Amino acid sequence: MNRTPNSTTGNPANRTARAQARRGSARGRARRELSQNFLADPEIIARYARSVGDGPGGLVVEAGAGDGRITAALAGRARRVIAYEIDPVMAARLADRCAGLPHVTCVTGDFLRAGAPPGRFHLAGSIPYAATSRIVGWALAAPSLASATLIVQREYARKRTGDYGRWSRLTVRTWPEFGWRLGRRIGRDRFRPVPRVDSAVLRLDRRPVPLLPASAMGAYLDCVDLGFTGVGGTVRASLRTVHPARRVDAALRAAGLPRGVVVAHVHPDRWVALVRALHPSLTG
Repeated sequence: MNRTPNSTTGNPANRTARAQARRGSARGRARRELSQNFLADPEIIARYARSVGDGPGGLVVEAGAGDGRITAALAGRARRVIAYEIDPVMAARLADRCAGLPHVTCVTGDFLRAGAPPGRFHLAGSIPYAATSRIVGWALAAPSLASATLIVQREYARKRTGDYGRWSRLTVRTWPEFGWRLGRRIGRDRFRPVPRVDSAVLRLDRRPVPLLPASAMGAYLDCVDLGFTGVGGTVRASLRTVHPARRVDAALRAAGLPRGVVVAHVHPDRWVALVRALHPSLTG
């Protein structure tokens, strides 16, 4: 069928409008798929940057840098910043914002595919909710990580730090080497686009000296994993599947734990005490 120059398809203005709509739709999909909600409050950004690391100086690695608003604030305190952003559009804005900051390295790519720096560093970032567990796992596995200060979904931060009165298996397993702390709440209205839930700062600190010697870590992890199987409904019932009842009861008393305590209610420090009592030859 013939079309006149003034038809809907041929009109340049209409073609431009359709192209803009497609670009807008593509950006919307990218934001949803990458969980892109950017912290937009300058005061909170500045306060957050001051909380990263253990003072001015040092190397900061930023995951999910977005358009660089947080990156620029981090650069005001760090000796060096390496900022990762997977979205090419945002990565270009990041590079533009940091063009005048020679101690900032901008990397377009997936942070989770990056290796950890060889020297001591601090991890930062207002990270995508969907990637939180993987980024935290990356941090815990990085041998040179000194600390991680991450903006995450508030529910996740509360769960991992015992704020609900219960402790997660991941927190307990890593407790001898890492401290977990719940930081400030950040309201959802401080982000653009506005997400459905509030965020909070989650802080991980590698302990200068682990709470248990390396020789005891295998026994510690076995004990925690056994307890979290939930066999019998209590820590005592789970441990008695491997250890004699008298030994388990003595260890519970030494750790200050009641016989009927449920696994999730045991503070990580009590797990350390429990393993010390169960394995005195390994813990010294």
